[in-house]
Amino acid sequence: MRAMIMDALAEPLEVREVPEPSAPAGGVVVEVHATGLCKSDWHAWVGHDDVALPHVPGHELAGIIVEVGEGVQRWSVGDRVTVPFVMGCGACEWCRGGNAQVCPDQQQPGFTQWGSFAERVVLRAADTNVVRIPDGVSFEAAAALGCRFATAYRALTGRARVQAGEWITIVGAGGVGLSAVMIGVALGARVIVVDRTPAALDAARRLGAEHTLVAGETDIAAAVHEITGGGSHVSVDAVGSAQTARDAVLSLRRRGRHVQIGLLPTDDGLTAMPMARVIAWELDLLGSHGMAAVDYPEMLSLIDSGALRPQELIERVIGLGEAAALLPAMDAASPAGMTMIDPRRA
Repeated sequence: MRAMIMDALAEPLEVREVPEPSAPAGGVVVEVHATGLCKSDWHAWVGHDDVALPHVPGHELAGIIVEVGEGVQRWSVGDRVTVPFVMGCGACEWCRGGNAQVCPDQQQPGFTQWGSFAERVVLRAADTNVVRIPDGVSFEAAAALGCRFATAYRALTGRARVQAGEWITIVGAGGVGLSAVMIGVALGARVIVVDRTPAALDAARRLGAEHTLVAGETDIAAAVHEITGGGSHVSVDAVGSAQTARDAVLSLRRRGRHVQIGLLPTDDGLTAMPMARVIAWELDLLGSHGMAAVDYPEMLSLIDSGALRPQELIERVIGLGEAAALLPAMDAASPAGMTMIDPRRA
């Protein structure tokens, strides 16, 4: 099969032929029809994640099952499926309790194993992790759920528990940020978006953001407090830097809730936060690390009904060769939406 190969950290990627995978016990092999190009893939490429070389990136995917391993009960060849980017072991207390996204023995396509920037990918513990795609949902829309859209959905519904009428400040209007905009608007919240690029802010307004602020040109926290009359009820850092996290937290009103989605890689694994404000105002700091497969049905039903439309976030669909050239530049680029890869394209 054709795959995008990373032979060294932070070096050019190559698309070449590699052996096809086979299904392990309890797992399946999926022919990839769509897979998202995400900032998290850049983190793996540059070396912020510990990956074994040579490596195939890619963690947001959708496709068709082409092989089923021994012991799989729920799945058959030909099923249209997707998967969360965190795959639980299926046996631990967290998986049994419906929280596979924090499984201590988790596997992640594109990080702990070869990923979906290939014509085929292995999905382990299929009966725990694999999710059926409704007939009315496209492969591209389903692939968007594997990381960014599902992460934003759970961040706002399961973690921050956003209520209609509340203010949300979303810092960063890439794929996950725009997903959060769409979901926040659908929940009846009032959305403020912060980003540095006009195209991203334009996209946020089209999706229903009431206010947009240009990062670096204003005091973000002060502007949000003025707009909202005291600060947002919920803030989201969808970028992942000390500055964006700080701006998001300081934009909150008293007893507000902050959700950290963007990764915060540092040399010592620690990130400075304005803890004096957190203590004095009784702010909640929440992490969000994807969403388990058992939580997908509610979200998928909203997508199938048209209430949520992740396909509107897809900016373009490209092949593996173009993706190999784009991935190294993702830290500098600020695309207004999602880039999807179809590995079957020449």
